[in-house]
Amino acid sequence: MPYAVIGGNAVAAWVASVDPDAVRSTKDVDILARRDDLSSVADALLPLGLIQDDVLGVTIFIDRGDPSPKRGVHVAIANERIRPHYDHPAPDVAAVARDIAPFPVIDLPALVAMKLQSFRDIDRAHLTDLKGVGLITPALVAKLPTDLRARMKQIPEPDTH
Repeated sequence: MPYAVIGGNAVAAWVASVDPDAVRSTKDVDILARRDDLSSVADALLPLGLIQDDVLGVTIFIDRGDPSPKRGVHVAIANERIRPHYDHPAPDVAAVARDIAPFPVIDLPALVAMKLQSFRDIDRAHLTDLKGVGLITPALVAKLPTDLRARMKQIPEPDTH
């Protein structure tokens, strides 16, 4: 079943590929999967004690013994908008980097685009982290859609001191 790790753990994997000391921790796991594969995801996570639930329209897998969504596995559906008001759909699970971590991680351009689209405080912090270790380059930014390039201008330049 194809999937990719996204969100904070994907940012951590990318940042660690350059500077392991610059990694920010996160409690949850975010993955990207195709809608047709959700039952396979559920089958794979059930032996780990994770059960499927829906929280505010997001498919999540939580520990049946301690069901906190903050520590759950959140699933974004590939090729669909994560939130109805988003302008761009989530990428396909084929957009992965397999040499960054011992699990499939969303490729860097797709991760940056997802973070720019969400643009919450944590997303801006993640973008700052990626930029701070030199992973967000002018060439990468140039390939982003116009609306996301405009948001990227709001991310501060890294402190070089």
